[in-house]
Amino acid sequence: MRIMGLDFGSKTVGVAVSDPTGLIATGLEIVRREREDKLRQTLARIESLIEEYEVSKIVLGYPKNMNDTEGERVQKTLAFKEMLERRTALEVVLWDERLTTVEADAVMMEAGIRREDRKKYVDKIAAAFILQGYLDYSGNQNS
Repeated sequence: MRIMGLDFGSKTVGVAVSDPTGLIATGLEIVRREREDKLRQTLARIESLIEEYEVSKIVLGYPKNMNDTEGERVQKTLAFKEMLERRTALEVVLWDERLTTVEADAVMMEAGIRREDRKKYVDKIAAAFILQGYLDYSGNQNS
C-alpha cells in the first residue's frame, strides 16, 4: 500500500505518492480549482487517485508559521483534513511543511527551470518533499 502526500493551497493541491515500499516519494500532479471554497471536484480527484494508487494513508502538509504559530491557513488545512477523513475513511497525518515550497523552488532553479515555468511544478514537488520528510521520519522510527 502506498502513502499519499498533499500540499494544500488556496487554489491548488499538490499531490505525491510513495512507492509500494514506502521509501520514495514522487510528485504526481497539481489539482487546480477556480475558487478556494470549491473543493468538491478537488476531493473527487484525490479520491480517484487514492483508488488508482491503492493509498492506505494521507500525509497533509501543516502550514505553521516560521515562528511556530498557527495562522489562517492552519484552520483551512484542519477543515480540509476533516473533509478528507470523512470522504476517504483514511488516516490523515499532519506534517510540518515549512520551507517545502522554498526547497522545491530551489531545486527547480538548480535544475535550470525558468522562473515562469516553476509555478507549473512547485506544488507537486512541495507535496513530494512533505511526503518524503514523513517517509524518512517513519523509516527511522522503525529502525
